[in-house]
Amino acid sequence: MLIVGNWKAYVETLTKAKAIMATAKRLAGKGSHEIVVAPPAPFLGVVMSGKSKVGFAAQDLSLTTGGAETGEVTAAALSGAGVTYAIIGHSERRAKGETDAMISEKVRHALAHKITPILCIGELTRDPDARYLKRIREEISTVFAPLSARERLSLVIAYEPIWAIGKSAADAITPMDLHEMVLYIRKVLGDFIPGKGPTKVRVLYGGSVEPGNARLLASGSDIDGFLVGRASTDPTTFAALVKAVS
Repeated sequence: MLIVGNWKAYVETLTKAKAIMATAKRLAGKGSHEIVVAPPAPFLGVVMSGKSKVGFAAQDLSLTTGGAETGEVTAAALSGAGVTYAIIGHSERRAKGETDAMISEKVRHALAHKITPILCIGELTRDPDARYLKRIREEISTVFAPLSARERLSLVIAYEPIWAIGKSAADAITPMDLHEMVLYIRKVLGDFIPGKGPTKVRVLYGGSVEPGNARLLASGSDIDGFLVGRASTDPTTFAALVKAVS
């Protein structure tokens, strides 16, 4: 499985960053899962030092390709630093005004610099008539339509139902509902990728993932891994989560 720890802005000290990183290195070194961490940008250079099997992701990247753009972090700069993944279209970024068109452009910037985009999608709420499925299709289609066949296969999709974020494991999505969403996502991907191609695109789940529900979700939904938020910033909890799905 691909397990991505999105530290968000929870980690504000170098001491804590190093502690989480030590746990990630240990987990990546002895397990069969691919462990990726997404620290705040200021900590990237520090936690990426030394040899390990841990992969590194940016929490976002800029729309710009460089120049007089104070404060922007470009795909080229991230790639040059050794970042291999980028979380793009996270619900928290969308809530700040990012549009599907902006996210599509960011994905293309990432791919142009050999960074694998982790495309976040997910509905705000669920209605009884399943109109939310139209929104999921729009989020996927806007990004996948301009891409080449090879580029489409290289993306990772992280399904993040916004209504489930912040809830307890008991109140989050059920394995059956998640399984149905994975099937739907792959069905939409079938519009852009022929044959069995959609099954080759890794689909992660993010939304109140904890050690208590990770194993059940992993075994009953056909997902390929998790995008973990706050739980990834506590070394003990993160280790327990990874152990739960091992």
